[in-house]
Amino acid sequence: MKLTTLAAALVVPCLMLALPVQAENPAQVQQLIETNLCAGCDLSGADLTQAHLIGADLRNANLTGATLVETNLEGADLTGADLTGANLTRAFLTNAILNNATLDGANLTRAQIYFAEVNGASWVDANLTQTEIVGTPISIGGD
Repeated sequence: MKLTTLAAALVVPCLMLALPVQAENPAQVQQLIETNLCAGCDLSGADLTQAHLIGADLRNANLTGATLVETNLEGADLTGADLTGANLTRAFLTNAILNNATLDGANLTRAQIYFAEVNGASWVDANLTQTEIVGTPISIGGD
């Protein structure tokens, strides 16, 4: 009896690791992971923690409420992407393209934004606490 309970206790965590990533559209999350191409995809609510999305094509993707903690987005094209309320804590955005992206309410605590393109991006209520911004023309305040 105890052996059966022990076996069940070991199997359950293994099964949880095999579960698909939770998102509005899991098939599109899988497409991104497999191909690094997901322009216009619905990735809202996706958990992409620590994903390696170097050079990913995420133009016009819906990433609202997505979790991108410690995700490597180096060189990723996020032109026109909606990152409203996304969690980008400790994300790497070196050479990322965020032109016309929406980052309203996004958490970028301790993110690294180096030499990114941000023309026309919206940063309303974005959390930039301890964010490292280098060679990236971000304006705070004004019209």
